Amino acid sequence: MAAYQQLKIFSGTANPDLAKKIAAEIGVPLGKIEVRRFSDGELFAEIDENVRGMDVFIVQPTSYPANENLMELLIMIDALKRASADRITAVIPYYGYARQDRKVQPRTPITSKLVADLLTAAGTNRVLSLDLHAGQIQGFFNIPFDHLYATPIFLDYLAKEKLTDNLVLVSPDAGGTERTRAYAKRLNAELAVIDKRRTSANKSEVMHLIGDVRGKNAILVDDIVDTAGTLTQAAEALRKNGAKKIVSVCTHAVLSGPAIDRINESVLEKLIVSDTIPLGEKAKRTKKITVLSVGNFLGEAIRRIHTGESVSKLFV
Repeated sequence: MAAYQQLKIFSGTANPDLAKKIAAEIGVPLGKIEVRRFSDGELFAEIDENVRGMDVFIVQPTSYPANENLMELLIMIDALKRASADRITAVIPYYGYARQDRKVQPRTPITSKLVADLLTAAGTNRVLSLDLHAGQIQGFFNIPFDHLYATPIFLDYLAKEKLTDNLVLVSPDAGGTERTRAYAKRLNAELAVIDKRRTSANKSEVMHLIGDVRGKNAILVDDIVDTAGTLTQAAEALRKNGAKKIVSVCTHAVLSGPAIDRINESVLEKLIVSDTIPLGEKAKRTKKITVLSVGNFLGEAIRRIHTGESVSKLFV
């Protein structure tokens, strides 16, 4: 621990369990910070220990409720800046608003860029995140951004559970093809893509499968599972095309709205997610969901950033 006397790790209220795992991996106690709310709803943060000249990391995914967690993160950053922390790194395991990364129609915002501006203006010196929905979000920042991938954690699990035989990796939409190809390459497996098209407004989607899945074990790969509509429809399309075992790997378990019911009623045998976002009580009771921790992985990344070692060595 002596080597990390200048290192401090603080946790917001969004995912304290993950922050504890990260701190345990490095071998330092979590920093003392008090976040409370006034009666009118305003947030307040107070640092309860000296951070002057320290290398500080704040662990706070901006998941649901996104606005609350984002504002809490900004307030903590401001408090640390005014307490004379030497460097402030925002560790955002799940980067909220990442799907609003471009204008898809006229007169709409690019909110992921707005979030980047807010983080920078608050006093963030560096950002560490995992499996961004769109890699170009890194370019929205004029400060260092370390973008890691949870791929090694999922690959280890798939190998341990012997889910790598007679395999085909499937992207549930065209946009995730690059991500799925990376898995297929490392597992020496075939690749398939589901082309999702809507026949007309408010009509059901038609799934076109590109690739051969008949008689094979299929793994659907995505970065986010939100309402699980695309995922469960993709699983059904795979089953209709002759796939045997169907499982899915998704880094961020948003699981909003009807997601849990859809997963329970689907042909998916297993949904493997990480703990970047804590599961709700209903999701915890679902036997189809397996959670892998990224705590050790992020802890090693933080240790390398603090000591000036290469972070790219963590890539598969």
